[in-house]
Amino acid sequence: MLLIRRLAVAIGLLFALAGSQLPEFAQQYRQRLGGAIDELDRMIAQFDSEVAAQSLTRAQGVDRLKTNPDNLAQERGAAIESDVDRAARLTRQQEAFQIGGPLTRLASLIENFDPATASKAIRDYEPAVPITFEAFVIAGIALVIGWSATHLCAWPIRRRLGRRSLGHGERAG
Repeated sequence: MLLIRRLAVAIGLLFALAGSQLPEFAQQYRQRLGGAIDELDRMIAQFDSEVAAQSLTRAQGVDRLKTNPDNLAQERGAAIESDVDRAARLTRQQEAFQIGGPLTRLASLIENFDPATASKAIRDYEPAVPITFEAFVIAGIALVIGWSATHLCAWPIRRRLGRRSLGHGERAG
């Protein structure tokens, strides 16, 4: 039983260390998020300028491209429409990061997860052990989850060992 307790503590500590990385990743993700928004805004502004030169609104320009018989124009229309939607979603996420508390920011990261931004953040990610309140909270939650999961997985083993020791005690007596 002592071995299971030690194993549970060790696994809990590993979970805590891994969990403490989430706020650090989120911080690096937020930095990438700003760059992605800036680039999307630049591309959208360029498109807006092009359609304004034709005396069109953005919606009219996108519609004209999407209804054009040329596949390249249709793809451009769909791409700019997708860029506008993504920019709006990323801007909402950035605002949630700015006004939200530590756990709200993590929830926003999960809820509005952007694979393209995340893949760039992961590519350049450098592990660190942050010493912020947010990191301690997440590490504590991860510690409890790891410790509890180990005990839950070991429960059938402990139960079986308990029955064996009971059985051996009855035979000896």
